[in-house]
Amino acid sequence: MFNSIESATWIALSVCGVLTLIHLASIALAASRLGRSRGSSTFPAGAAISLVRPVCGLETFSEETLARGFALDYASYEIIFCVADGNDPVLPLVRRLMAAYPAVPSQLIIGDVRVSDNPKLNNCVRGWDEARHDWVVLADSNVLMPRDYLQQLQAAWRADTGLVCSTPIGARPDGFFAEVECAFLNTLQARWQYSGAALGFGFAQGKSMLWNKPFLEEHGGIRALGAEIAEDAAATKLVRAAGRKVHLVSAPFSQPLGCRALSEVWSRQLRWARLRRITFPLFFAPEIGIGALLPFVLAASLAGTPAAAAGLGFMAALWYSSEFALARHAGWYRPARLLTAMLVRDAMLPAIWAGAWFRSAIVWRGNPMDIRKAPLRLPSPATAA
Repeated sequence: MFNSIESATWIALSVCGVLTLIHLASIALAASRLGRSRGSSTFPAGAAISLVRPVCGLETFSEETLARGFALDYASYEIIFCVADGNDPVLPLVRRLMAAYPAVPSQLIIGDVRVSDNPKLNNCVRGWDEARHDWVVLADSNVLMPRDYLQQLQAAWRADTGLVCSTPIGARPDGFFAEVECAFLNTLQARWQYSGAALGFGFAQGKSMLWNKPFLEEHGGIRALGAEIAEDAAATKLVRAAGRKVHLVSAPFSQPLGCRALSEVWSRQLRWARLRRITFPLFFAPEIGIGALLPFVLAASLAGTPAAAAGLGFMAALWYSSEFALARHAGWYRPARLLTAMLVRDAMLPAIWAGAWFRSAIVWRGNPMDIRKAPLRLPSPATAA
C-alpha cells in the first residue's frame, strides 16, 4: 500500500503527465495547420479591397508598418486611415506617407463615432462606412504586412467562412521582457488559437480581419461588434450565430516588438486575460493549466525518489523542446535564451489568471474600458433589409 506521501507524489506526477500530453497534442494540432493551405479558396479573383487602419499614437515601428500598406502586391485596393484625435502625433507621418505614395488610393479620417466602450472599434466606424469595396480588411497599425498580405488573407476564405483573421506573431524583440512577450504571443497564444481552429473552434483575433462587407452589414454591420468589449470576441460570436466559421491564415503575420518593460508585458497580458474571462469564461477557466511551471514545481516538491525526479525532468524537457520545435516549424523567433523567457512566462501565468478573476476594470492606451458583458443581438431580417 502506498503511504500518503507516495500517493501525493504519484497524483502530482499523473497530473503533470496529463498536462504534458495535452500540451503535446496542442503542439501537434497547431503544427498541422501552420504553413498549410486547407482546400481551395472561394474568394473572388481580383476583387477590390478596402484596407481600414485605425491609428493611435507613434510607436517604434510605426513608419515601417504603415508604409508596408502602400507596398502591397495587389492591383486594386484603397487604404483608409482612421485617427480619433486631431492632435494625435501620428498625423504628420500618415500625411507624409499618403503624399509619398500617390498611386495608392488613400484617405485620412479624423474623429471617431462612439458606438461602444471600445475605442479601437469607435475609431474604425467611419472608415468602415467610407469603404468603397465589398471586401474590407480591418488591420491594426502595428501589423507588419508582407507584400502578399491580402492574398494570404484571401487564400483562407472558404464557402463557409464568415471571417478570416491572423493572430500576431512577436518578432524583433529588443531586450529580455520583449522576449517574454514573444513567448506569450507565439508558442503559447498562437499555438492555442491554431490548435483550436484544427478542432473546429476557430475564433477571431482583431489584429487582421478580412470581412465581406455585405455579410457583416446583413448582421448588424460594424456596430454589432460593440456587443462585446472586445471586437474580436463579438466577431466570433456573430459569425458563429450566423452559421459561418472563423478561419485563420496559414502563416500568421508578424508584429515587431522592439523594447518592452516588464510592466508593459504584465499589463497587456492581464488586460487580454480579463477580456477573455468576461467574453468566454468557460474557455478561460482551464487556462490555469496551460503553463508548466506551477504544476511541475508542486510535483517536484513532492518527488521523493530519483525515479520520480527523473520522470519530471523528462516531461519538462519534452514540454519546452516541443515548443522550440513548433517555433522552428513555423519560422518564429527562437534563440536558445528564449527558454528563460518561457520559464518567466509560465511563472506569470497563474498570477495573471487569478488577477483576471479578481478585477474587471482595464485601461487601453489611457482609456478606461467597461467590460460588462452585453448580449449579442442580431437584427431581424426586416431590420437588416
